[in-house]
Amino acid sequence: MKQYEYLAKGALRDHGIPIPPGRLVNNPEEAAQAVADIGPAALKAQVLVGGRGKAGGIRFAASPQEARGVAQAMLGMDLKGYTVERLYAEAKLDIEREFYVSVTTDRNKKVPLVMASLSGGVEIEDVDDSKIVRQLVNPRVGVLPFFGRQLAQKLGLDGVLAREFADLVVKLYQIYRERDAELVEINPLTVVNGHLVAADARLNIDDSALFRHQNVELIDEGSELEKKVHKIGLAYVELEGDIAIMANGAGMAMATVDAIQYFGGKPANFLDAGGGASVEPTAQALDVLVSMKPKVIFINIFGGITRCDDVAKAILQVKNGSGIPVPLVVRLVGTNEKEGVRLLEEAGISAYSDMAPAAERAVALAGEGRS
Repeated sequence: MKQYEYLAKGALRDHGIPIPPGRLVNNPEEAAQAVADIGPAALKAQVLVGGRGKAGGIRFAASPQEARGVAQAMLGMDLKGYTVERLYAEAKLDIEREFYVSVTTDRNKKVPLVMASLSGGVEIEDVDDSKIVRQLVNPRVGVLPFFGRQLAQKLGLDGVLAREFADLVVKLYQIYRERDAELVEINPLTVVNGHLVAADARLNIDDSALFRHQNVELIDEGSELEKKVHKIGLAYVELEGDIAIMANGAGMAMATVDAIQYFGGKPANFLDAGGGASVEPTAQALDVLVSMKPKVIFINIFGGITRCDDVAKAILQVKNGSGIPVPLVVRLVGTNEKEGVRLLEEAGISAYSDMAPAAERAVALAGEGRS
């Protein structure tokens, strides 16, 4: 779960890491007031993409009047496929140097990893590997002050910057642990008037740990349908075709998309109903597919944890409720398969046991609907 910059900055502030004065703004008047209060500022689009500056997502304003005009131009703009709905007004910095520092997880070593570089302000992937310092963390010990001092020494820092950097690394690791983060990054970590200030920040929280963080603001990017399905707790991506798809498991959903394309069809979406979704969320997800008004709906279930009779009950709940006004193709095999097939057949719905003929039938029906 990626967090917007202003949320990541809030985490830094809460742990005592210096950040520039700033505030979230939702309209041109708030932007003007922000600049009136904090002085010349950078207006930064709050979208979850990299390279905002080059794409026009970071602009400067020296006066309230200028801020009003800049905000009018930025709010509502398309930035790499995302609509800018909010800005973060942050005091403009007189930057002397730029560094990079982050805490992430080394998936090969299966331990936390701290990375730092004297080359900040650019994507870390663009920095020569020889200019990046990496230091693995013993999770039983964590990051203590000596760890930060070692890292500062490897970077060649001394004096005030070395002390501040060592302290910052300890606090950054605290955020990583407390927030169950996959990544905490400051880029650039700037030097302003001889002291360290975090000019930009990223915070990605492990989705699997969100139940432990009820106060985390959930970021729900995407179309209205995507947002609706995400609220149900299922994975959904909107595509451009006319055959709506539901499958259980990300691998099965991807295989279903591939099968539809193999037979010449165009998937309208990717919907992973999960490995054990119950009747109600499955029915809610099917309702969403119906609302898309596709040519055909294709439900492809290989039941393991997922029970085929639960899927059948969800289908019948929608059919007998709001209705399914388009052709429905169902492939149902696995746990409680006989009961699921029986329930569907009693309602006049046939179920396939193999994916290929079911996908081919869905494509054929979509073709008839287009003719």
